[in-house]
Amino acid sequence: MAMEASEVPRAVAAATSTASALGLRADEANVLHVSNRLALRLLPSDVLARVALPTHEAAEFEVGLAARLAATDSPVALLDPRVAPRVYKRDGFTITLWTYYEPRTARELSPADYADALSRLHVGMQHVDVTTPHFTDRVREAQLLVGSRVRTPELSDADRDLLLNTFSRVMPVIAGRGAAEQLLHGEPHPGNVLNTTKGPLFIDLETACRGPVEFDLAHVPNEVSERYSSIDHALLDDCRVLVLAMIAAWLSDPEDRFPRRRQAAWELLAALRAGPPYPALGTISGLQ
Repeated sequence: MAMEASEVPRAVAAATSTASALGLRADEANVLHVSNRLALRLLPSDVLARVALPTHEAAEFEVGLAARLAATDSPVALLDPRVAPRVYKRDGFTITLWTYYEPRTARELSPADYADALSRLHVGMQHVDVTTPHFTDRVREAQLLVGSRVRTPELSDADRDLLLNTFSRVMPVIAGRGAAEQLLHGEPHPGNVLNTTKGPLFIDLETACRGPVEFDLAHVPNEVSERYSSIDHALLDDCRVLVLAMIAAWLSDPEDRFPRRRQAAWELLAALRAGPPYPALGTISGLQ
């Protein structure tokens, strides 16, 4: 469930009071991002607080996975080491506290650095034993969303059929390829990688799932996936179509709080209607 604007002041207060109670000064709270979660930089303690509604159930999982990946030296954002690595609850919100990283503004994240970081993340994930959904579970969630006229009232009949037919067509093809699977980030798109002074770091681990590496690569720019060796390019193409349809489904939900939700959904649906070659996510202007 998305966080309503009216809930933001209470969420900020919950985060600052939680940090203060843990000995982290929070005299100032700068809002960095608002969607299904609120991201705040608390000063002068310089901690990143993420605040969500209790219906956002992935916080416990994300904290546990972040702690496990930190032990593998994977390029992920770390929890704040000054407090216990856990989920805190206050005033109807769940709160997690993370290390704040200074952005590297001197230059953009290069495809080579992006690919290297994602490759190291995948290696680290091979050494983590954690129960996660399969990527097909996430596809089924998107299918159910599209199949419900109540939850996606803005979809035309033609677009609804387009998405459902895409899922039905692509999923058996992907399954038939029998690709090796492992733990994945789930959504390693540019919005979930920080270009920091300590190098690229991945965030939002709540989307982790099991599947072929090509499913993760379907979320990144072509210039990044091209630097991966030994991948199945036909499978990558199939996963790109699948990811376009999944994101179009999620953005068709009026409760989604993405700033350019309708524009991005329209572009994704247009790309699916146009057919191959399918664009990488980074070329969808509404998602930038």
